[in-house]
Amino acid sequence: CGCRCVSTAEFQQRTHINQTYILVLPPFLAYTKTGRSQRPENEENPEFWRSQAQKTLQSVLDRKLNTNVAKNILFFLGDGMGITTYTAARILKGQLQNQTGEETVMTMDTFPNVGLAKTYSVDFQIPDSAATATAYLCGVKTNLNVIGVSAAARNGVCKSQKGNEVTSILKWAKDAGKSVGIVTTTRVQHATPATSYAHSASRKWYSDADMPDAAKRDGCTDIASQLLKNTDIDVIIGGGRKYMTPKGTKDPEYPRDYSSRGKRKDGRNLINEWQSMKIGKVAHYVWNKTDFDAVDPETTDYLMALFEPGDLRFEAERDPNMDPSIVETTEKAIRILQKNPKGFFLLVEGGRIDQAHHAGRAFMALHETVAFDYAIAKGLELTKEQETLTIVMADHSHPVTFNGYPFRGQSILGKSPLWATDMLPYTTLMYGNGPGHKITNGKRPDIQTKDYVQLSAVPTESATHSGEDVAVLARGPMGHLFQGVQEQNYIAHAMAYAACVGADQRHCQGQTEASVLHSTFTNDRNAAGVARGSVALLGSLLSVLLALAVLV
Repeated sequence: CGCRCVSTAEFQQRTHINQTYILVLPPFLAYTKTGRSQRPENEENPEFWRSQAQKTLQSVLDRKLNTNVAKNILFFLGDGMGITTYTAARILKGQLQNQTGEETVMTMDTFPNVGLAKTYSVDFQIPDSAATATAYLCGVKTNLNVIGVSAAARNGVCKSQKGNEVTSILKWAKDAGKSVGIVTTTRVQHATPATSYAHSASRKWYSDADMPDAAKRDGCTDIASQLLKNTDIDVIIGGGRKYMTPKGTKDPEYPRDYSSRGKRKDGRNLINEWQSMKIGKVAHYVWNKTDFDAVDPETTDYLMALFEPGDLRFEAERDPNMDPSIVETTEKAIRILQKNPKGFFLLVEGGRIDQAHHAGRAFMALHETVAFDYAIAKGLELTKEQETLTIVMADHSHPVTFNGYPFRGQSILGKSPLWATDMLPYTTLMYGNGPGHKITNGKRPDIQTKDYVQLSAVPTESATHSGEDVAVLARGPMGHLFQGVQEQNYIAHAMAYAACVGADQRHCQGQTEASVLHSTFTNDRNAAGVARGSVALLGSLLSVLLALAVLV
């Protein structure tokens, strides 16, 4: 492997990368069970890489632009799914399939159009999910902690909210006659899904119990109540039961857990209110997988599915008998929404990627991302690319690093083969800050594996976000609009243009004009053909008459 053993003193002095130094490493760290790095032998042949590149090149050259009007929009948002998370999840997905992992092709990897979005908010260099959601859903950049309002609003100040509300593409789609839905692994009142339907000077006003008295006096309403009031949403799937019911209401799944009980101080039962609003329609409210599975998409007009009092469980901890996966919820939502002949808009959020990163739990974050990728695959399977614009992106990133020099095929959740100068190992994934700061008496503890919280350089109760650009991936009608480096608020406008929803109708007009021009051209061509036929017939008749005249 090009390595050599050195003394401790020499090891601590050497940091050059052009020669790798390993401090008396056990064999399993330097080699795999086969005695060498896990790399397919055909990769040693230059023709393997040349052939692969030529196939990719030809597929790009053969690519045709899809300029159709998007009947449907599938919008997949990986909360906190920065490039490092994306890459590491790709490797994990392959390793879960007993592959080396690096060469794995994620569903996301198959999207032909790729761009970058700048994520800063109006007031901060590094944003939160509320500011970013307002950008990519409403098309307007705003301040930290506010949802569905412009930057003229101030965090927590109800009065500043009035007159500064901005609407989302979900509402634009609904106003255009499309069916709309939200699917999330968090509570449905959380920042990302909430921005699709609510306007709030604080992302934390989940129920009226979370609001200060001053905000209530000034006429602001909580996010949960706006879920019923603002936009008629056809499908609502996620968590958040406790924000919908009166204070003290026992949770159906956890009746003895006081923290799971209803929180509302106003005595309203929003679940019952939602059901009463749907009289005359086939509307189902469910809170468990059995009832969820029994919902027939073909006969269902509305669905509200709230599987937990708060956020859903991490995928790795999910009880498959009680809660469906994000793949199952995505499928159910699409099958209900796609009955509309005018199409649909669906927001699918992998929201707990972010929450796992905040806790410094890379294992959970990556497994959430892999599940998210499977949901994307299900979305593509159920829709037609010629009529469905599918977008995948993150709202922001996290300070997770992918470091060291792990061998090919080494576990992405494992250790680097190199040890640090303190003669202790370190993991391939670590955090810039977070709860994993573990310096005791000037030393790091040795690595443990069970429920491991990755080491962080700076001690914080929760890892912060990070501010680098995030990837935007697109396929389907007008997918080529999502290229280059753009401001994050551009995304909403590009989606709306592709689907002819909202204020900018030029794409529809262009399609209509093209149809008219085609029709006119066809009619003119047909008319010209008839004219030419008439002239030819007249010429033939004249020839016959002249011949008769000669005979006479």
